[in-house]
Amino acid sequence: MKYLSAIFFLFTVLISCNAPKKGNVTITTNIKGLKKGTVYLQRIQDTALVNIDSITIDGNSEFILTSQVQEPEIHYLYLDKKDGKQYNDRIDFFAEPGEISISTSLLDFENDIKIKGGKNQEKYMEYKKMLKRFNDRNLRIIKENFEASKQKDDEKLMENDKAYKNLVRQKYLYTINFAINNRKLEVAPYITLNEVFDANIKFLDTVASSLSPKVKKSVYGKQLIKYIKDRKAKEK
Repeated sequence: MKYLSAIFFLFTVLISCNAPKKGNVTITTNIKGLKKGTVYLQRIQDTALVNIDSITIDGNSEFILTSQVQEPEIHYLYLDKKDGKQYNDRIDFFAEPGEISISTSLLDFENDIKIKGGKNQEKYMEYKKMLKRFNDRNLRIIKENFEASKQKDDEKLMENDKAYKNLVRQKYLYTINFAINNRKLEVAPYITLNEVFDANIKFLDTVASSLSPKVKKSVYGKQLIKYIKDRKAKEK
């Protein structure tokens, strides 16, 4: 009888170990060209980046990861390559209850990314597309500035400085307006905190005040409100 009980216990453990992971977020992923490597699903918990799911790839580039979330929250898809190189890749995206589809390539992990998800992810990608334009323009200014410095072209340096300040102003205004226009989504406080945290406190206050009651109670809404409160206290 004890032998049968032991066999039953072992069988139960094996089933539980092989049971599919459960969660309210299902992430179907395809990394074209990936033959070997480990992929981790990560999120921020108590200010630390932690692994919440993972899979070891051995020939099949299509796989599923899962997560359990209470509200829309940024997750990271982290690829630890097994190719002997000393660099890794990470993609950030909004995870919210439901199904998410992610496809990219091993060759250009971050730039070939295509994600189909919820409303927050849709808006987040829209924002990042515009942000890339700002970053590309900034890189052009840096390159022109380098050339102007070599040629000791003071007039061009002053022109570039003016262009840079104008670019920063445009980025900040775009971000603030984007957040206000999407005040019913958690992406609004998230991009405000991550992209324009050092903006004029009045602008940050405007964003926080515009947030819907639901978003104000979200993790990013609470973080933004606390950040503004703390910054006001320091600036007194």
